[in-house]
Amino acid sequence: MSDYAIAELQTLVRAPMMTGLSVAMVDMGLVSTAIEAAAMSKQISGAAQKYPTNSIIQAAFAEETLRSGDVKLEKPDVKPEDVRSGAMIDGAIADINAALAVVEGRASAEEVAEYKQFIYACGVAVAEAAGSGLFGTGNKVSQAEAEALSRFKVALGL
Repeated sequence: MSDYAIAELQTLVRAPMMTGLSVAMVDMGLVSTAIEAAAMSKQISGAAQKYPTNSIIQAAFAEETLRSGDVKLEKPDVKPEDVRSGAMIDGAIADINAALAVVEGRASAEEVAEYKQFIYACGVAVAEAAGSGLFGTGNKVSQAEAEALSRFKVALGL
């Protein structure tokens, strides 16, 4: 079993999820949102395999943890003005900071660095999943997505 309480695991899962969701929301489209959701799901479901020696990612994203149903994320109440004002990104950055506070002193510097990279990779995967053209073709990363990724990169210290 994990060294983290259920609430802590939820915090660890929420950071990358809200990062990806924030990137998706800054530039929404009917088809692109579905493609981006699939990319996000793939990042989350493949995390434990991609980072087999990372205790943070193993605790929060191992198949047993995800399937157990113990870690539940409430659907965020996102208002259009939160997206326009940048409040959604601010909230995701607060989620990142909360997650980093959970792992501080409990995981190695290398594991924390990998976890930060994973959080950022979730945002990048969403941004690169679909373009702005018809059926998700065209330029992959919009200006709004690039700006969001830039803010996340700074917040993560990458």
